[in-house]
Amino acid sequence: MNKSLLIRSILIGIVAGIVFYGALTPKVINADSESDNSNFCKAVGIVKTIKMIVTAYSSTPDQTDDTPFINAAGYHVKDGDIAINGLPFGTIVRIPEISGSKEYVVKDRMNPKMGRRHADVWFPTYQQAKEFGARYNVKVEILES
Repeated sequence: MNKSLLIRSILIGIVAGIVFYGALTPKVINADSESDNSNFCKAVGIVKTIKMIVTAYSSTPDQTDDTPFINAAGYHVKDGDIAINGLPFGTIVRIPEISGSKEYVVKDRMNPKMGRRHADVWFPTYQQAKEFGARYNVKVEILES
């Protein structure tokens, strides 16, 4: 094998490796930023409507992990955060029959046993979450973003 063919093969391999690495590496959300929802896309229309169980949680250790004020996306929890398994972080949803046109951003996860047809809305206090309770067969709009 001549030297120029060997060098060309090595360079092609390096470039291909870089391309595949970029395509397969998960994108990281900066956990140091206490950003608001502006890091996520704004919604532009309804993609899908699904019926779910909708419950509520607050930042208490018995309802979360050992970092109760940091959601799974790495941000400090705030109004408008919602936990839904199976939807990517940053997905925007609405729950019209509960909160009208208010938009929630998926930034948290629940225990996998809860499945993909369960949403959990964050509230600042345990009492607010308890008063919200559980709602069944609720239409949740997944918005295009």
